[in-house]
Amino acid sequence: MTNWTAIDFDWNQAKAFLATVQEGSFSAAATKLNLTQPTLSRQVSALEADLGITLFERNRRSLQPTEAGLALAEHVRTMAGAATQLSLEATGRSGAVEGLVTVTATSVFAAKYLPTVVAKVREQAPGILIEVVASNTVQDLRMREADIAIRHGRPEDPDLIGRLLDESPVHLYAASAYLDQRGRPQSLSDLDHHDFVGFDLPEKVSEGLTERGLPLPASSVKTYTTSGEVIIAMVKAGVGLSVLTRDVGEDAGLEAVLTDEFRIDIPTWLVTHRELNTNRRIRLVFDAIAETVKAATKNGRP
Repeated sequence: MTNWTAIDFDWNQAKAFLATVQEGSFSAAATKLNLTQPTLSRQVSALEADLGITLFERNRRSLQPTEAGLALAEHVRTMAGAATQLSLEATGRSGAVEGLVTVTATSVFAAKYLPTVVAKVREQAPGILIEVVASNTVQDLRMREADIAIRHGRPEDPDLIGRLLDESPVHLYAASAYLDQRGRPQSLSDLDHHDFVGFDLPEKVSEGLTERGLPLPASSVKTYTTSGEVIIAMVKAGVGLSVLTRDVGEDAGLEAVLTDEFRIDIPTWLVTHRELNTNRRIRLVFDAIAETVKAATKNGRP
């Protein structure tokens, strides 16, 4: 049974207290909570008065939690976690087909598929605003940095759910003009005489490809960039070879080489938080992405 009479404090005061513990000062905590310093200080003092304990040792140079303050902070952290989960649950059960949905994907995927997705969603639910975060950086769905993510790895977190959209073969590609000039490699050893456009630092490219059966010295990577579009443009301009998914390489009019000797299968996963999967607007965008990729696969992609 819940003892309702024992629950007698202000949550805003508790937030002010926890923020001060975490940030180390009233001014930093006030900035974090978008409050003025006097307001936050009054909230902490009011909590101390209500509880009848001293939470901080105050002096001119520092602000240190007391032993009682440290013990209380652990309970308030638990409350803050529950409050965050409550917000997620409420968002997940929201029935309104309007509002913001944030989708994160690599820039290549975003440019190729998301315009079709946005157009489809706009027809079905014009009240939905879609934010596209085109980045190779993995966004934390649990912390609501994004609502939906397209990733190249299966989600391992039990709070996340995923749908396998596709599994694309990756090969080596180059411009035909480049191969006419430099020669078409007939074996992996022939690659020693070719230049590469890398997707990361040369050492990381070398390490990653060597682990996947393509022994490539770092010195072969003459140019690198984390932008998928720039890699494609560089290869099309004859700068060198690069590893690309088959659909990207063929769409760019590039020529695949050594397809029997080198192939990696890259999965594409559509991921969201399990609570958000019950939200109608997020479900609508989630399904639109899945349908768009499925249609592209059906219409000719291997």
